Amino acid sequence: HKIALFLCDDDVCIDTKCINFFCPAVKHSLKYIFTASSGLPDFPEFVVAAVVDGNLLVYCDGSKKILEPKLDWVKKLFENDPHQLEEYKGLCFHVEPTYFKATINSLKHRFNQSGGVHILQRISGCEWDDETGEIIGFNQYGYDGEDFISIDLKTETWIAPKQQAVITKLKWDADKARMKYNQNILTVIFPEWLKKFLDYGRSSLLRTDLPSVSLLQKTPSSPVSCLATGFYPHRASLVWRKDGEELHEEVDHGEILPNHDGTFQMSVDLNLSSVTPEDWTRYDCVFQLSGVKEEIITKLEKDRIRTNEGKSEIILNNTNK
Repeated sequence: HKIALFLCDDDVCIDTKCINFFCPAVKHSLKYIFTASSGLPDFPEFVVAAVVDGNLLVYCDGSKKILEPKLDWVKKLFENDPHQLEEYKGLCFHVEPTYFKATINSLKHRFNQSGGVHILQRISGCEWDDETGEIIGFNQYGYDGEDFISIDLKTETWIAPKQQAVITKLKWDADKARMKYNQNILTVIFPEWLKKFLDYGRSSLLRTDLPSVSLLQKTPSSPVSCLATGFYPHRASLVWRKDGEELHEEVDHGEILPNHDGTFQMSVDLNLSSVTPEDWTRYDCVFQLSGVKEEIITKLEKDRIRTNEGKSEIILNNTNK
């Protein structure tokens, strides 16, 4: 079974690939990720994550009644604003678990499922461009790793990509109060919270950290991987160039992945099977962090490459930063 969205705690990590949601490079984002499960005895029945710009702020296990701020400044925010903390507890421990459990049971019946493992997720939030002021609100559901239903604020309707979601779409389209509620919370309330988080956690959320960049190669015949790790924010690019021109062929771009310390890492592989050693000097790897003018340029030189031959420990430590 595929699981739809990003959610990580010390013991829980869910993939990000199955539900698409907005992530433009220049916008700040606030996402509330709700995950309910059925048929997984060793997995929480209901968890919630609050995420700002890819940073996990709050993790909540509704089954165990655990609500845990993940960053020091979030703990201080809750201390100064106990009302908001109580709102989170009510949302996670009482209101949403009941709703999600009932919804899973309804969907199992609608999909003609009697048992097995099932995952229902919702991601709601907003993105805000601090230069243009543009706000985009989103609210969408996924069931068993596939899109189920999502809101379209422009047309004030719901989008149902699956036949089983049409019943829900028709019901929610007719509920004008529900639409007005979503418009208000997604485009007014959430942006206010996002701006408050960015202001309160400014030293953490609005910082810029440049990465260390390494060239790695498993064997002499393997592609050369350019790895950048330790950068923040996640809005960054990493490319291979030849004679100053970005390469699109013979390269394989990896995903931007989170590190345990709140920074990010990414890599891009270059296939050198058709490149002669004499031409290596024509290639370089270029890292660019959003908001930072200077590029980090790493030239493709033999003595810069770390390989598995006698240096496996160095490579392992570097890739796990």
